Amino acid sequence: MKTLSRAGLLGTLLAMSGIAQADWSANVGYASEYHFRGILQKTSSASGGLDYESGGFYVGTWAADVGDGLEVDGYFGYGTEIGEVSLGIGYTGYFYTGDFDDTYQEINLSAGIGIFTLDVAVGEYDSPPNELCNPTASGCSRTSDYTYYSLTAEKNGFYGKFGGFSQDFEGEYFEVGYGMTIAEIDFGLSVIFANDDLVGEADESLIFTIGKSFDL
Repeated sequence: MKTLSRAGLLGTLLAMSGIAQADWSANVGYASEYHFRGILQKTSSASGGLDYESGGFYVGTWAADVGDGLEVDGYFGYGTEIGEVSLGIGYTGYFYTGDFDDTYQEINLSAGIGIFTLDVAVGEYDSPPNELCNPTASGCSRTSDYTYYSLTAEKNGFYGKFGGFSQDFEGEYFEVGYGMTIAEIDFGLSVIFANDDLVGEADESLIFTIGKSFDL
């Protein structure tokens, strides 16, 4: 497995917002290292996306440079609030224009209260031919199943996240960081600690990000 790419982070945030007014927006960004769920995708990666939201519903697409072509994500879902609890459900698909990786598809669930947010993704990965086994062999499947889970605490721009995988994928990571906005430009600095089950050997990464969103 080369990647478990961006799981609709923006889509999750939109789902949690429950905004009642229809709105189009776009975003561009750059990361010194593009990591997602503790896994390095590419060093020095640019990205961009387009989103639409209305009455708690959202739909969008996002693309990033992964070296061998582009990762192109598509996602949609719905978010609402019940008292002090925010709930979201959605779908995310990850597709690639080159040979960097194969398709991932997953259902995203989220729940938040106060400073805490719990995210769960239940997905399926289309493995490249012969990666798992000979696809013509009896009992062989080209698909792998995975469940991703994370718990995030965020306050005043600071956040900490613990995440991991179960089923056919495994491994865990911890991420801490800080984000701020200056002159309508978003800046972020984070550190990721991934264990050897996730990335082959224990690894630490320092990441800088910059981005901007636009109302259309």
